Formats: sequence, C-alpha cells, structure tokens
Amino acid sequence: MSEMPFELLGPGENSQSRLIFVCDHASNRIPAEHADLGLAPDLFATHIAHDIGAAGVTRYLAASYGAPAILARWSRLLIDLNRGADDPTLVMKLSDGSIVPGNRAVDAAELKRRIARYHAPYHAAIEAEIGRARSRGAVPVLLSIHSFTPSMKGVQRPWEIGILWDKDARLAAPLLARFAAAGFVVGDNEPYSGELENDCMYRHGTMHGLPHVLIEIRQDLIATDAMAQAFAERMRSVIDAALDDMDDPAIRFTRPLAKPDGDVTMDEETREKLEAAAFRRLVAHLRERTDIQNIDLMIVGGFCRNCLGDWYRDAALEKGLDISKEDARAIVYGMPQGEWKTRYQKDATPEQQAAFAASQKTHS
Repeated sequence: MSEMPFELLGPGENSQSRLIFVCDHASNRIPAEHADLGLAPDLFATHIAHDIGAAGVTRYLAASYGAPAILARWSRLLIDLNRGADDPTLVMKLSDGSIVPGNRAVDAAELKRRIARYHAPYHAAIEAEIGRARSRGAVPVLLSIHSFTPSMKGVQRPWEIGILWDKDARLAAPLLARFAAAGFVVGDNEPYSGELENDCMYRHGTMHGLPHVLIEIRQDLIATDAMAQAFAERMRSVIDAALDDMDDPAIRFTRPLAKPDGDVTMDEETREKLEAAAFRRLVAHLRERTDIQNIDLMIVGGFCRNCLGDWYRDAALEKGLDISKEDARAIVYGMPQGEWKTRYQKDATPEQQAAFAASQKTHS
C-alpha cells in the first residue's frame, strides 16, 4: 500500500486545542514511481522543491500547543497543495528557471490522477480535523506555515516574517502588531499576497468562516532543525498574545458563500446577489410570521430579529455607513421595534422563560 500523501501529527480526535496547523510545502520527497521527475538530486535541497524550515517550525508549534498538524508528504514539484484544483500552476513544468522533465508531458488525465491521489486526500485530511473540532463545539483557528527565500531575482527581502491574509483580519491584525512589537521585521501581505482564491486558507478558512492566517518565514532564519525550533520558540509567545487579542473564535464569512466541497461555478458578484436575495426573503418571511416570537427564535436558534438587525448594522459599519441600531432593526421588523412590540409581542409564558434559561444562548 502506498504512503498517504500527508502526515498527520498530534492528538487527532483527542485534541482539545482550537488550533490546527497545516504545512502545504513541508516535504522535498517524490514518490518512487515518478523517478524524481527527472531532476538532479541537488535541486531537491532548494526552495523549488519545498519550503525550507517550514516543517520544523510546524512540528514544534503543533507539539507545544498539543494541536493537530497536517503536513504534505510529497514535494510541491509533484503537485502544489496550496493551489486550487483549477489553478494553471498546480503542476509546474518550469520552476524558478529549472525545467521539470517529469511534468513536461502531464496531460489532463495525469493531472486528474495526481489530484485524486495526492491533492484531494490532503485537503480531505484538513477537513476531517476541522470536522473533529466542530463536532465538539469548537470553532478552530487555522495557521498555515510557509517560508520564503531571502532574495528574489537579486533583490533582498527585508522581512523576517510575513503575515498573509485575505478579508478576515481577526488573527492577522493582532499578529502583525504583536510581531512588530516583539522586534520582528514583519510584512503585511509580503512577500506574497494572501488574496489567492481557492488556495489552502481560502478553501478551509475563508469558505468556512474560520479565523485563519498564513505565516511566511524567511528561510535563512530557519534553515536547520535547531534554527527552526529556536525561531518557533520565539513565535510562540507572539502567537499566544495575538490569540488573546483576537475575539473569541466564531463563524464569520468575509466573502460570498460557496458549496462546502469548494465547487464554485459562479462569480462572487452573483453569489453576493443570491445571498442578498436569500436575506430579503428571510426578512419578508419574518415580517409575515408575526406569530413567531423572538423568544421562540432565541430558544431554538440562539438568535432573533434584533440579532439580524444588529448584524445588518455591523455590516454597514464595515462599509463606512453609520446606521443606528433602531434604524437597522426597523429594516428587519418592517417598522420601529417598539411599534412591533405593541402590535405583536406577547408576554413570555413560564414554559418559554424556562426553555430560554435552559438554552443559555446569547442574543442581542
């Protein structure tokens, strides 16, 4: 039986940590059947084959937190696990000036085989860890560990560490501040951008609404196992402080929704319009169903009309629109909240009050 295309570290289903670590470019190995892709052995010690030092940092951090970690078992030259299945750079035929002979003849059939054998199982393993955390009621926090070369095309890169993120700054912002305060030279979406649609963090973080970040470390700082561990030890206190700064983990979507399997067949503008239409229909339904009391919604779902209005106001504030709480709630109620209470709200029964107290749900 061939080896799995990923390495799973940590306590797995026994983990109580809210953190999940991933390392997409952990390995420089190639399965024997691919005969080193026709490359000279010395190239596998370079950055074109793996993210130097990233695996060592990932292993140390996962162990120190008692958290699971999913690491790639095979080289990015075989298939890049930090790319969507439709990305043209998924299998590189030329990498940083080096021709990859074993990829030169990759056709649609071979690409499909590599996705099924190496790419899909890795991402399924990440989904399984997310599922384990969610099954015990936790909202996991994803940290992806990568590394970058000290220079690119002859230009020195000044950053020691880079924080890559898309639209969700919950963890990125405190990490940027804390690393800078700790004396690190830190890059905000440097030396790469975190806004790569369908990459690993987009797929598992953004599309699930989970707090997440991709951390890039300059390779000369973590080139040996000892250096990687020492650097990870320095990172630990910064990560601790940033996690304390971050709001309690919650599901929060910053981009339009997609199917859980990541099969997106429409553009984001269309998805936003569909979500807006669904929201309008929900509001219309609640306006019509005045017999449904807010306390009933809170008992069963942990939210009510007030919550929807407040969420609407929060979204407006993110766009620079200062809508009052009363006006935002009136959009949901279809009238001022006080008027709706006079017309439709009934006194809660003892049974409802007891059920609400037992549900222990928070609400606006």
